[in-house]
Amino acid sequence: MKADRFLTGSDREWISRTTEQIFAKMEWVSEKNRDKIPYTTLEDGSWDDRSDQTPWGEDWGMGRSWWTNGFWGGLMWQLYHATGQERYREIAGISEEKLDDCFLQYYGLHHDVGFMWMPTSVADYRLTGNADSKRRALLAAQLLAGRFNPAGRFIRAWNEIPDADATGWAIIDCMFNISLLYWASEETGDPRYREIAQAHADTVMNSFIRPDGSSCHIVEFDPFTGRRVCSHAGQGYSHGGAWTRGQAWAIYGFAISWRHTGKQSYLDTAQKVADFFVGHMPESGIIPVDFCQPEVPALEDSCGAAAAASGLIELAECLMKNGDEQDQASAEKYMQAALCILHAIADTRACWDRSCDAIVLNCTAAYHSDDRHITMVYADYFFVEAMLKLADKGFFMW
Repeated sequence: MKADRFLTGSDREWISRTTEQIFAKMEWVSEKNRDKIPYTTLEDGSWDDRSDQTPWGEDWGMGRSWWTNGFWGGLMWQLYHATGQERYREIAGISEEKLDDCFLQYYGLHHDVGFMWMPTSVADYRLTGNADSKRRALLAAQLLAGRFNPAGRFIRAWNEIPDADATGWAIIDCMFNISLLYWASEETGDPRYREIAQAHADTVMNSFIRPDGSSCHIVEFDPFTGRRVCSHAGQGYSHGGAWTRGQAWAIYGFAISWRHTGKQSYLDTAQKVADFFVGHMPESGIIPVDFCQPEVPALEDSCGAAAAASGLIELAECLMKNGDEQDQASAEKYMQAALCILHAIADTRACWDRSCDAIVLNCTAAYHSDDRHITMVYADYFFVEAMLKLADKGFFMW
């Protein structure tokens, strides 16, 4: 990792200790939950299981098509790559095969097929050459490409939403999902996937990112003309706010798009959002749900924090490849911000004992949700991904 030049001796000692804590905890957590696809922990501290086959229409998104269901497999693949232990490959395979039913159910699948099959099937194919995994991932890519709206040049986010017409809705989260399209184009040599991914990224760059570097969560377009209609508050505090997990998706997502395309405007946009994020994060490294939220209640989102930290590390790596002095100075700034966040999580917002299956605590689904200060499997994924990057043991999943 090029950006490791900014790490001190004490940083490296802390990284080594923390990664050993991760390995020790995940050794027993993985075996305990090998047949599950978890999202959050229950009252007794055990991971729940979203691998049941509840049809989409009966329980909105809570069954096997739940959008985070790729992150458990992704976590296992990261650990397999870092340790070489076969148990992680086997457990990853269990969840990947369970996701096959989602293709048959169909209605529960939306833009988050990237989050579902990139860290499962694409990871499996890259690490093992599994032909079935390639087939699954290409099918998911076809589904994602099929959501492209040519009038507005965006990928539609969700399907049916209670009490709303989401036909023209796009959301910032999809900046991650389009990595599946970049992969499909690189794997097949078919430029259509990449063209759709770039069209969506261009639309997000021009219609989501505000002049100050903050990002909208949801933007609504007229699905027939492509005209931008309005933005919606989404999971943040209010309309016009700065939902921190959305900022993380933008930082990391545009860095990924630059990595796949080399388009300078994507790297510039990632920096613009990163500068806003770093400029607003508290010195403690404890990240709020929304940078515009009131001081009371002091709601946190460790999930957005972990994703932002991993994205800042990725952005620092991208800048180091350019090599000019200004880019290196920015890279150091982003690395230091990532370290601050990861220290805050590991030292004050992590469970390292057996009282809870999750590592990362104090995650919040949305500011106005009842799911506040809970655990989330993708917080664990991004925290582990970030720490393994720092330890030079990471596997680039996106």
